[in-house]
Amino acid sequence: MLSGIDRQKIIDNVSMIGAEVERVEEETIDIEFFPNRPDLYSVEGVSRAMKAFFGTDPGLKKYDVKPPQTTITIQKDVKDVRPVLGCAVVRGLTFTSSSIKSLMDLQEDLHWALGRGRKKVSIGVHDMAGITGPFTYMTESPDFAFVPLDHTEKMTMAEILEKHAKGIKYAHLVKDMPRYPIIKDADGNILSFPPIINGTLTSVTESTKELLIDVTGTSKEVYTALNIVVTALAERGGIIEAVRIIDGENSGNSKNGGNSKNGGNSGNDENGENSGNGKETILPNLAPSSHTITQDEIESHLGFKMTSENVIQALAKMGIGAEIISKSPDPVTFGVSVPAYRADILHKFDIIEDAAIGIGYANIPAALPETYTAGKSHPLSIARLAACEAMTGLGYSQVMPFTLTSEKIHFENMRRPVTDDVTYVLHPISEDQTMLRTTLLPGLLEILALNRHRELPQKIFEVGETAILQKNKQKIAAVSIHHAANFTEMAEVADALMRELSTDYELKESDDPAFLPGRAADIYIGGQKAGVFGELHPGVLTAFDLGYAVIGFEADMSLIF
Repeated sequence: MLSGIDRQKIIDNVSMIGAEVERVEEETIDIEFFPNRPDLYSVEGVSRAMKAFFGTDPGLKKYDVKPPQTTITIQKDVKDVRPVLGCAVVRGLTFTSSSIKSLMDLQEDLHWALGRGRKKVSIGVHDMAGITGPFTYMTESPDFAFVPLDHTEKMTMAEILEKHAKGIKYAHLVKDMPRYPIIKDADGNILSFPPIINGTLTSVTESTKELLIDVTGTSKEVYTALNIVVTALAERGGIIEAVRIIDGENSGNSKNGGNSKNGGNSGNDENGENSGNGKETILPNLAPSSHTITQDEIESHLGFKMTSENVIQALAKMGIGAEIISKSPDPVTFGVSVPAYRADILHKFDIIEDAAIGIGYANIPAALPETYTAGKSHPLSIARLAACEAMTGLGYSQVMPFTLTSEKIHFENMRRPVTDDVTYVLHPISEDQTMLRTTLLPGLLEILALNRHRELPQKIFEVGETAILQKNKQKIAAVSIHHAANFTEMAEVADALMRELSTDYELKESDDPAFLPGRAADIYIGGQKAGVFGELHPGVLTAFDLGYAVIGFEADMSLIF
């Protein structure tokens, strides 16, 4: 409806811009958008991308930002708590129940994709009808009380963290702070307790016409999230209006509000951060970022020749502006303008990738490779094959769990403390895929949990990659579930594997909390701890909802071989 493009045409082509069609039903389409494109996490963002891709509205999309009529002051005390703030006003809105849901869904998706579960970014949207500016971003003590969203009675901020659903879920972000961040209006009304919950006074309803948007956090992703939200609302006809953000510590030094014509940042750094130099900040800053790239660079990476017009048209299909700024001497150089809502364009290689997507991978000419080489098996592949053959011979079936996991599965369910060798996902697509695994056992236990309805015994193993301190490491792991599973059985499996792989080893009693005390052993190879095996702790079995005894084994392949 927003794009005016035929439904089937969208289904057939949406995957070209970074998405996967999961399910097509009569009334709905389920589409999974990749985490590198958070601007596509709303129907408005998808509509904008589709209109550019199909040529209805190609090139750089420009948004008018009205001069600021609203001011918010950042007090000094909040800078040590949650220092980065972005704000905007959007007027002239018309909401329905579905468009409100779309806005709330975008808000929550950005909390995960950019905000790392609200830690780096949290977004508040407020109906302006019942509040009065100017506003203040400050802190209050935990015993300060107000009426939170979805409640009718006042609660202290400490009570919100203990009793409110959102407070319980996100309490870990602020509970250790002596004072909590809060946003108030001129009359002392509470807009928001970021990153936890809004006040009930500013709830968005179908009668809402004007929104104040606040984005707080700890990094510059705050500004990207703000840009994504306001431009999505503008796609529905909203009028973007800037907000003047004043550094409360040095506001008396400010002489002007900056370039309000284009939502500029009035002399602060290029991201609009509050630099504390006494100058006001005007946000949102929707000015596109500028880049240069040569035609030779594009052609050398894509592997074929194209005209300058081909390059400009391809980037226009991706919503990016491009023009020739130099022809002589060769090569042709393009000036490229990337919209402020695109979080994924970090350097020229991303621009080259967008050019390829705009051209269409199916339209890239096929060519034979210029060189031919004969390959041979990598030693690591030979080792993996030997380990797999040994485990298969012991009666275990090979599985391939996901490499991405979460702290809950990986540490909490396993009764293990969080370690400092974890590689986290910068923009997780969901709360279940926030980190790369460091061990294999949790993934195998998840598979057992998914197959509770299958007959026993079940014996599975994996030889796979883990990520330790951002480096890959090969490990092998196995689990077995049945009513009589015990330590001796897994000791025999570990011993048989080591003998099959001609590896000498020693055993020592293990204190791994994932296993039953006294029924687990650490494996040492050449004096180094290489693995562990034994009976899984009842707490682990309960966490994975497993009703029978489970034994497990895991070892480092690099030490085995």
